Amino acid sequence: MEKETELRDLDSKLPNLDDDASAKVDRPLLKPEPSTAASTESIQELEKKFAAYVRNDVYGPMGRGELPFKEKLLLGIAIVTLLPIRVVLAMSILLLYYLICRICTLFSAPNREDEQEDYAHMGGWRRSVIVRSGRLLSRLILFVFGFYWINETYRDLSDDEKSATENQSKDQSEEAERHGAIISNHVSYIDILYHMSSSFPSFVAKRSVAKLPLVGLISKCLGCVFVQRESKSSDFKGVSGVVTERVREAHQNKFAPMMMLFPEGTTTNGDYLLPFKTGAFLARVPVLPVVLRYPYQRCSPAWDSISGARHVILLLCQFINYVEVKRLPVYHPSQEQKDDPKLYATNVRRLMGREGNLILSDIGLAEKRIYLAALNGNNSLPSVLHQKDD
Repeated sequence: MEKETELRDLDSKLPNLDDDASAKVDRPLLKPEPSTAASTESIQELEKKFAAYVRNDVYGPMGRGELPFKEKLLLGIAIVTLLPIRVVLAMSILLLYYLICRICTLFSAPNREDEQEDYAHMGGWRRSVIVRSGRLLSRLILFVFGFYWINETYRDLSDDEKSATENQSKDQSEEAERHGAIISNHVSYIDILYHMSSSFPSFVAKRSVAKLPLVGLISKCLGCVFVQRESKSSDFKGVSGVVTERVREAHQNKFAPMMMLFPEGTTTNGDYLLPFKTGAFLARVPVLPVVLRYPYQRCSPAWDSISGARHVILLLCQFINYVEVKRLPVYHPSQEQKDDPKLYATNVRRLMGREGNLILSDIGLAEKRIYLAALNGNNSLPSVLHQKDD
C-alpha cells in the first residue's frame, strides 16, 4: 500500500496529457512543448529520489541541455569530421569480424539446447580464431571510439582474505578454485565492448538480437543466452535455468564459454550500484567481480537517461574517452551464501560498492521508468511500470 501511495503522489505531480497516454518511454527524444513538459520542481524532486539515473554532464538531462557557444562549435565540427570517420571505421571492423565468423562457422552446425543456439561450444582452430580476432577487433573498436587507453587495476587479496581463502579451499580441486561467471556493474553499451576485448564472454541478450544482420551471427559466436519471454515449449527452463547451467559448466570446464552477467538489470550513471538480481548466483560457484568507471569532462559514456542514437552521436563526437577497470579477486561464497543466493548477491554487491567507491542505491528499473516518463512529459505511470524489461 505504501508503494502504491508513493506512486500516486508522484503521478499527481506530473503534468497531464490529453492523449497518447500509452506512449513508450523510449520514443524519439524531441524537445517537449512547454505545455507537456514536466515542471522543473517535479523533475528536481525526482532527480533527488532517482539520482542513480541523472545525467550530470555538460549536455544535461537526456542530452538536451542548453550548451555554451564553444561547446556548440566543437560539437558542430566533430559531427562533420570525427563522427563520420568513426562510424565508417567501426562499421568496417564489424563487417570484417562478421566475415571471420561466417568463414569459421561454414559447414558447422550450431549447438542447440534448451531453445538456445550458439557456436561458442565449437572447438579447434575455428573457436581459437573467433575468440582471438574478437578480442582484438573489440579493442580496436574501443580505440576508434576514443578509448585510447584502458586503466586496469587488480586488487590483491589481503592477508586475512588469503588466510580465509586458504582455509576454505584447502582440500578443493582446481575446478573448485575456478570462477563460473564474471559479475560487473552496468553503465553503458561500452561495457560489452570492454568485456569482449578482455575475456570474450557470453552475455544475456534478447531473442531478437539473434536475428539482427551482422550482430546476430556474432552474438551466436559469443555464445549469448537469448531471452525468450514466452515459450509454449513444455521443457523450456527459462533464462535463469539456462544461465545457471552455463555458469556451472564454465566452472567445471575451463574450455566452456565464460558467462558475463550484469546483475543490476539496467544501466546507471556510473556513480551508483543498484540491487543485484539473484540469477547470477544460483549456481553457487565462485564469481569474478569487475567494477567499471567512466571519468569524463564533457559527455558521460553512461547510457542512463538518454536515447541510444543521441548518446552514440555525442560520445563519438568526443575526441578522448576514458574507462577505468578494477578487477577484484575471485569471490568464493561460504556455505551459508551458497544456501542463500540473495545473501550471496548482497555480499558481492557490497564488496563491489566498497572497492569501486560506488553508492549503494535501493531503486530499480520501475523507478527508472518513472524518471524517464517524467523527462518525456508522460504521466501514465501505470503503463510505464507494467512494461516488460528490455
